Amino acid sequence: MSETLIGVLGIAALFLGLLIRLPVGMALLAIGMGGIWVIDGSRAAIATMSSETYSSVTSYGLSVIPLFVLMGNVAGAAGYSQRLYEAAHAWVGRFRGGLASSTVMGCAAFAAVSGSSVATAVTIGKVALPEMKRFNYSDGLATGSVAAGGTLGILIPPSTGFVLYAILTEESIGKLFIAGIVPGLLLSALFVLVIIGITLFKPDEGPAGPITSMAEKLGASVSALPLISVILVSIGGIYLGVFTPVEAAGVGAFMVTVLAVVTGKLKFGHFPEILIETVTMTAMLYLIIIGAHVFGPFLALTHIPETLANGLESLGLGKYGTLLLILIAYIILGMFFDGLAMLVVTLPVVFPIITGLGFDPIWFGVIAVIVIEMGLITPPVGINVFVVKGVAADVPMSTIFRGVFPFWLAMAACLLLLVLFPQIALFLPEQMK
Repeated sequence: MSETLIGVLGIAALFLGLLIRLPVGMALLAIGMGGIWVIDGSRAAIATMSSETYSSVTSYGLSVIPLFVLMGNVAGAAGYSQRLYEAAHAWVGRFRGGLASSTVMGCAAFAAVSGSSVATAVTIGKVALPEMKRFNYSDGLATGSVAAGGTLGILIPPSTGFVLYAILTEESIGKLFIAGIVPGLLLSALFVLVIIGITLFKPDEGPAGPITSMAEKLGASVSALPLISVILVSIGGIYLGVFTPVEAAGVGAFMVTVLAVVTGKLKFGHFPEILIETVTMTAMLYLIIIGAHVFGPFLALTHIPETLANGLESLGLGKYGTLLLILIAYIILGMFFDGLAMLVVTLPVVFPIITGLGFDPIWFGVIAVIVIEMGLITPPVGINVFVVKGVAADVPMSTIFRGVFPFWLAMAACLLLLVLFPQIALFLPEQMK
């Protein structure tokens, strides 16, 4: 049996494992080690397993994961997400679709401390969905804005997607974080434009909310300042060169914890649960990284990346034709597989092709994360849709999927703008000290 055929069978087995909901990290580990064993023998498989397991998780840069996860968990438990939503609501809630726009803004702000699309959708959804129901918003617009807004969690830094991409491609985590800022704001603006468009033609979908006084607006904004200050210090510190990403994560986690305790939002009795959630999420992500570092050498032995690169080149599609084909494949895979799992499995194959075509790796990192976001709201899997369904149990799945479709088109438009104008993502990283 040829090495390439073994590789194809291994990839097929991996996808089958993901379809039946095996843990991503364990599936990567088992198939990667088994494939190396078949191709290169037991000694090579055991050596790869032992060396990669240790080296992949002892990377200094990887310590951003538990720190940023801790920061997001503390912020969520302290109720800062509700204050972000209330601040946005105070300013734009009086307009048609204002509550939905507030939801997107709240998601964008909370994404800057969360790094997780699921956590963002759940946290903001619990606050926003009851409010939108109270003001008679359509179920489609209400759930669609939460599901789509939640995807900003892995685009606006800090992002677990960017951390995984950086670890797998050996790119700068700091530059990836900064590269995600403008595209994240652009996508947030496109989501708001979608809401404005929907309520312009169908005013009953998102009725206007009550008018708030300037004092109420300022009061809501002041209540959101603690978390906003953490965002500005941690992410701004990376951009200005004051902090490395790891230092920024430590500073952010420390600041939000101190603020939560000093202001009485959290008691010390809350921290065991917060720490358990942090360790659980970190362990899951670390296992995925270990699995990826074992699966990568297996793929290299099969020569599939080179074979695929040569095959794409022989098609004569050109630079952008090949990129379009890769993005379409990502969108299709995203319909069935978890986004982070898809990133880990495909990057060893796709990344050499992208860099070989001359595309900027930082730019492609942003592109890849946006395509993952699209998968989060694409049927039949659409993880964020299922998350929102858990919060809005009385809303049919079909209604939620219809509600997110206009936002999916906004993501496609954002993707097109980034392909046409790469500087949208690259301008800020190029200015970093």
